[in-house]
Amino acid sequence: MSTSAVRLDGLTKQYPKTNKAAVSNLSLQIPEGAVYGLLGPNGAGKSTTVMMLCGLMRPDAGTVNVLGMNMQEQGTEIRQKIGVASQEIALFPTLTAYENLFYFGRMYGMPGAMIRSQIDKYLHIFGLTEKSKKIVHTFSGGMKRRLNLMAALLHQPKLVILDEPTAGVDVQSRNMILDFLKDLKSEGTTIIYSSHVLEEAERICSHLGIIDEGTLITEGTRTNIMGAHPDCQNLEQLFLKLTGKNIRD
Repeated sequence: MSTSAVRLDGLTKQYPKTNKAAVSNLSLQIPEGAVYGLLGPNGAGKSTTVMMLCGLMRPDAGTVNVLGMNMQEQGTEIRQKIGVASQEIALFPTLTAYENLFYFGRMYGMPGAMIRSQIDKYLHIFGLTEKSKKIVHTFSGGMKRRLNLMAALLHQPKLVILDEPTAGVDVQSRNMILDFLKDLKSEGTTIIYSSHVLEEAERICSHLGIIDEGTLITEGTRTNIMGAHPDCQNLEQLFLKLTGKNIRD
């Protein structure tokens, strides 16, 4: 039986001046080495869950355990072992691609030689070697998204957390990112993939957790979840069956 890379127990968060919790009593486990799709409609609580999981937001109730450690007690240690690529591009626009990556490497406490080696490796993988000395604000959306992901991977994290990692990118960049994530999984890295793009989740995720209105409505391997709903031919049909067809804003 595989051990859990992440365990959330009774996680609850309600924002001020709201009458309903964004996340309500959420409990789930993510096995080591899984690509876990955290899915849900707009406003379902995905990003709030990710922020609590990363230690960027304190829950009102419940616990977050990552890689066998408690986030509230060992948050600094956990953050050294995980990589996070947020939905918002977290890069310095007036620095070059190389300068951005070197900064993040230093932030993780990596020695200079290792940073340079990792930068060269990922620039090559993501097709940005020739752009390494270019200022980031001149990059396309797809290039920025790839660089944002590279910054989260430099220190070889055991857990990678991705919040809408292909938002606003071209087809080629999206395909490159998804192919890379499949390769990363084969190396044993645990990946949490938060998205509303269901065809991507169907392509790369081994496990799924679908949340709506801050509550977990189903969880398990993709094969088992789909098998439990034989009337659904794909993940989109299952998603609509479980969350409804009403438009979410």
